Amino acid sequence: MRHELLSDGRYIEARGNVECAYTGHYQITGDHIEYQDDTGFTADGDFKNGILYHAGMVLHRERS
Repeated sequence: MRHELLSDGRYIEARGNVECAYTGHYQITGDHIEYQDDTGFTADGDFKNGILYHAGMVLHRERS
């Protein structure tokens, strides 16, 4: 799974071979992120030491 957080407040979530499995809006307040996908589903997560903890998953920043 990969989340791409775009600078315009939108995100793209890739899952497996599906590049745009989910898309929607996100908002970050402090270390907390709130997501709402384009179907209306909501989710959230928290950043700690540069790591995103989201829905039982641990997501690390992709190195460039």
